[in-house]
Amino acid sequence: MSSSKPPAFAEEEGPEPSKEDGLTLISTVLNQNPKNSSYKDVLILAYQSLGVVYGDLSTSPLYVYKTTFSGKLSLHESDEEVFGVFSFIFWTLTLIPLFKYIYFVLSADDNGEGGTFALYSLLCRHARLSILPNQQAIDENLSTYDVEGSTDTWQSVMLNDFFSRYPRLKNGLLIVVLLGTCMAIGDGVLTPTISDYIVALSCLILVALFSLQRFGTHRVGFIFAPIVIAWLLCISVIGIYNIFKWNPSIFHAISPVYMCKFLSSTGVEGWVSLGGVVLCITGAETMFANLGHFSPISIKIAFSFLVYPCLVLAYMETVFWPVFIIATCAAVVGSQAVISATFSIISQCCALNCFPLVKIIHTSNHIYGQIYIPEVNWILMCLCLAVTVGLRNTNMIGHAYGLAVTIVIFVTTWLMSLVIIIVWKQKIISAIIFLIFFGSIELIYISASFIKIPEGGWIPLSLSIIFMCVMYIWNYGTLLKHEFDLQNKVSVQRILALGPNLGLVRVPGIGLVYTDLVTGVPAVFGHFAMSLPAFHQVLIFVCIKSVQVPFIPEHERFLVGRIGPKEHLMFRCIVRYGYKDLRQENYDFENRLVSKIISFVEMEKILKSEENAGLVKPGEFGLVEGFVRSEQSMEILEAKESGVVYITGHSYAKARSSSSLIKKLAIDIVYAFLSKNCRAPDLQFSVPHSLLLKVGMVYYV
Repeated sequence: MSSSKPPAFAEEEGPEPSKEDGLTLISTVLNQNPKNSSYKDVLILAYQSLGVVYGDLSTSPLYVYKTTFSGKLSLHESDEEVFGVFSFIFWTLTLIPLFKYIYFVLSADDNGEGGTFALYSLLCRHARLSILPNQQAIDENLSTYDVEGSTDTWQSVMLNDFFSRYPRLKNGLLIVVLLGTCMAIGDGVLTPTISDYIVALSCLILVALFSLQRFGTHRVGFIFAPIVIAWLLCISVIGIYNIFKWNPSIFHAISPVYMCKFLSSTGVEGWVSLGGVVLCITGAETMFANLGHFSPISIKIAFSFLVYPCLVLAYMETVFWPVFIIATCAAVVGSQAVISATFSIISQCCALNCFPLVKIIHTSNHIYGQIYIPEVNWILMCLCLAVTVGLRNTNMIGHAYGLAVTIVIFVTTWLMSLVIIIVWKQKIISAIIFLIFFGSIELIYISASFIKIPEGGWIPLSLSIIFMCVMYIWNYGTLLKHEFDLQNKVSVQRILALGPNLGLVRVPGIGLVYTDLVTGVPAVFGHFAMSLPAFHQVLIFVCIKSVQVPFIPEHERFLVGRIGPKEHLMFRCIVRYGYKDLRQENYDFENRLVSKIISFVEMEKILKSEENAGLVKPGEFGLVEGFVRSEQSMEILEAKESGVVYITGHSYAKARSSSSLIKKLAIDIVYAFLSKNCRAPDLQFSVPHSLLLKVGMVYYV
């Protein structure tokens, strides 16, 4: 049976992935076969999305009018000013969440995944923009590495060439993505703090909310959806009552003419108040970010037929507090959704070498992607409590919130304009129209929010700068260490040739040498071989690497190859993960790895015999059924019985003496501090301490 994959590495079939059920199974079916899905499945997902996606967006009426009229403008001013604010709210809700996200952005999914990293992933694959190390041509054969589409246009080719000629623009693109990511994390800090008016009650709810995170959110859809539905129905009924009781003429405010009248009559104060109006679209980004758990059609149905009309009715009149308990519960739902999204963002940043390693716990056996990160959870709680107690003013928190929301949304607009050209292969005029139309609206709100920087807007900016520095320096230090490994690779043949002089012997057992290199032998192993008199009978160099795709199927995860002659019994195994794959190898990784090596050895033997017999051409694969284990396979099994030792590098990065002061500060202080306090890879993969051997080495970068 022929194969198009290079013979140097064989992709071995692994066990079938565990069957999913509930939310994930239905969403997977809908994303893959939208035409064959039943109405029941679509409605179930639409119902569940209310409890996960729309909690934040649905609770925005609690603070929009209050923040908008927190300055010199008064809620009890003339009807024209109230009508003008409502007109802005109506058209903002219609143009951004409804038109931009529902009809444009949701179509830019990456294998069913959404969010800032999904857009970045699409751009990296179609325009070779990734700065991740260890990317190989064979990765493009992955089933999720889909770059097929319409023929390249001259605009897409020109843009690709532009990025190729100016490599620094790749770093610029990464910085933009990190900006949106850090503002989203700031959103995760501000959302839980804004919805409650009593500081003591807010703190109590925050502590309870973050303490419950360790139990997971796998039932969040069915549990929280009734709360959001009850809240939406309550505010819409109150809105209808207030309209017909007090102000039936509010429907006239749908006309955009009232926006112009509002700005002309209020001037600068009206423009500044737009920083509160923009809070009506908080949570709009979560429709796209949570796309992986649902399907586009289910999110569109939930928003178009329930969330959007209920919010419009609610904003026609201010919402007071006859439903305080439901409002508090709905605010908790909104906070839960943003906290869960923050966990996912940090997990993706770790996978893309943009954040120090943290402990990631999978909280559900059935719903993929439900995770909990203890360190991030408690840091978020402390930040939320600090903001709540420190400011004691929901208006100031609202000003900070508005700036974070608008920047995240604008980053999505900017990335979407690139996707239209590079991925969708549309004309550049389409991208320009999209960018100018939506970008100009968002820039108006950003400018209004920037005025409020002294009154609370400094909070997301400060948090984002801190998080961006952490992410960029971690990414920068990781890339420098990888470059050092590439420049200081050692030759196994040279080490083995020096064996008699060094006193090297091969001892029974298997040595798993963890490395970041997909080719060659890392310098840390050379340091190990020179320092110790022996290494194991079977050596397997294991490379755990990320690929710019959301998920990698289990049967495509392993790539196995041989290093040196067969008698050396040295192998390389590359274990590939997507940016949303869970990296906890707690499912018998050691046995699976050895089985892959043995399958590779047997495949080599079968192919060699078939080539010699003329049954297949060199490089082609034959069917393997009922083979008898070769002598080398038996050696590997015997070595495994003797024991397996995990050999990892415990390396320290240090800037060269000739480096600039900024580089020394970044590497010797910030990166060193992060490396010392983050989790080691062996902890991430649950390596037993009794089987772990760490090799210390200094990397002069």
